[in-house]
Amino acid sequence: MPLTKDQRRTKIKRRIRKKFSGTPTKPRLSVFRSNKEIYAQIIDDENNVTLASATSYVKGFVKGTKTEKAKEVGAQIAKKAIEAGIETVVFDRNGYVYHGRVKALADGARENGLKF
Repeated sequence: MPLTKDQRRTKIKRRIRKKFSGTPTKPRLSVFRSNKEIYAQIIDDENNVTLASATSYVKGFVKGTKTEKAKEVGAQIAKKAIEAGIETVVFDRNGYVYHGRVKALADGARENGLKF
């Protein structure tokens, strides 16, 4: 029986998560994509702490396409990370294909000074 989309993504997610995790010096930038919104968190897995987060699900957020919103969330998370003293991260696409909104978020973060 073939896997559903969610089962496939979870399988990929586990395989990716085995290879790396966030440390205090190089935390993990995790992306979650829903049908309407996009969320990003910078996570220290050793201490189980979220260091910074950004989302398109806030009042007064920029209007535009979902891809434009994703790029803005990437810019916001980069600014918050740099304020918190974080310059380099490990990018966790969370099982999603590196394309479209996920790629736009990554590009927005890179353009605003985050390295990965």
